[in-house]
Amino acid sequence: MHKVLLVDDQKLIRDGIKSLLGLSGKVEVVGECADGTGVIAACGEFVPDVILLDLSMPLMNGVQTLAALKQAGISIPVLILTTFDEHELVLQSIILGARGFLLKDVSLDTLVQAIATLTEGGSWFAPNITERLLGSVRSNSTNFTMPVQLEPLSDKELEILQLMAAGYSNKEIAAALYKSEGTVKNQCSAILSKLGVRDRTRAVLLALELGLIS
Repeated sequence: MHKVLLVDDQKLIRDGIKSLLGLSGKVEVVGECADGTGVIAACGEFVPDVILLDLSMPLMNGVQTLAALKQAGISIPVLILTTFDEHELVLQSIILGARGFLLKDVSLDTLVQAIATLTEGGSWFAPNITERLLGSVRSNSTNFTMPVQLEPLSDKELEILQLMAAGYSNKEIAAALYKSEGTVKNQCSAILSKLGVRDRTRAVLLALELGLIS
């Protein structure tokens, strides 16, 4: 059973999601929060495998919650489940470490698969959201261009790219891979160069579109 902390300001929504996930026989909602103010304490109390997080909430919204989790050093994977898919919110979520993004009209099977994927260390972004993000990034930045032919990434670079997608900093990647922070910084720069992008967010989005990471 995958343990989930459910964070949503609408009790009816929380009850509905909890009931549906219970029917799957694979996911258990071990804790609930009505906004982000109690999430850090709930993580300590319930020790969830995944945080299922809404973006639009009073007092402390989803983006602020992600920032607080990052500042507190909590590495529990976060799956955004929300009604809106504005690209700026998705970008901010990715930058702050969200490992997945789904809309609330998603099927139960897809939601359960996404939770399982994050529990196992992967990422899950709805294809339509990825495509919309990439279109927005390209239309708003002359510095984002698809290379005519991508230079292949090494297995180690793909591993680093996967950690980048999970929201790891260079320091955290270095610790995870037993490398120096300087080495990781150089490898990240090489990844951006090979993908023809200028920053980590665009690298992750392009890699998702190309199927280099999941």
